[in-house]
Amino acid sequence: MVRDITLGQYMPGKSVIHRMDARAKIILLLMLLVFIFVCRNFISLATISLFSLIIILMTGISLVKYLKSLKFILVIIIFTGILNLFYGSGDIIWQWQFLKITWGGVNNAIFTIIRISVMMMIGSVLTYTTSPTDLTDGLERIMKPLGLLHVRVHEIAMMMTIALRFIPVLLEETDKIMNAQKARGADMENGNIFRRVKALVPVLIPLLISAFRRAGDLAMAMECRCYNGGKGRTRMKIMSLSIIDIFAVIVSFLIFGAVIYSNLVYPAVI
Repeated sequence: MVRDITLGQYMPGKSVIHRMDARAKIILLLMLLVFIFVCRNFISLATISLFSLIIILMTGISLVKYLKSLKFILVIIIFTGILNLFYGSGDIIWQWQFLKITWGGVNNAIFTIIRISVMMMIGSVLTYTTSPTDLTDGLERIMKPLGLLHVRVHEIAMMMTIALRFIPVLLEETDKIMNAQKARGADMENGNIFRRVKALVPVLIPLLISAFRRAGDLAMAMECRCYNGGKGRTRMKIMSLSIIDIFAVIVSFLIFGAVIYSNLVYPAVI
């Protein structure tokens, strides 16, 4: 079900990850994404995956919730994995004309699927453990140097946060519309791919209308509260880095060193 997709939701808690500074979590997320792209073999990828799993368990949120976040890009993960099957060298497992699957292609497919899945799950940690207000403030603080170039940092941070938080709202709206269409006799699960895509047209049109209506209501609510951007605005909560944040950064650099060492010592997969 579409409602099972938890991407973009905030889940309150009192874990160590919840208590971390939003700026530290954003920076650590970017570092981990870079680490994942740097991985070139299963040893380094396993190191990052284990580190990510520890972070996920420390949030105190069920692992099932993180697995549900993969539903949003499940088709992309499967398609990318199948595509990588045909890129690689080594002994041929299956061949048909110019298409062939080798053991190297199988390794590439598995490696890519794990990489994308870990990226998606570690990205969910940020949204699950950071409130919209803290996320906006953290993004604004990080991008504050861009203000010297007359970039409207607060507005950009606000738009990014609103766009991220609108994902679960639109998914819930999609589920309601699909159920309404099915109650009217629409068949969205049977037939070939073209028939299924055609059946989604009655869902997309009301979804777009609902999205524009919600955006208009949000804009009206912000205007009624005299919102005029970040200039002159104060904050109820003052952000400050703690020992936990500094320790997390140090551990991340150690993990990065382990990844680089694994890349140098062990042969690359891709």
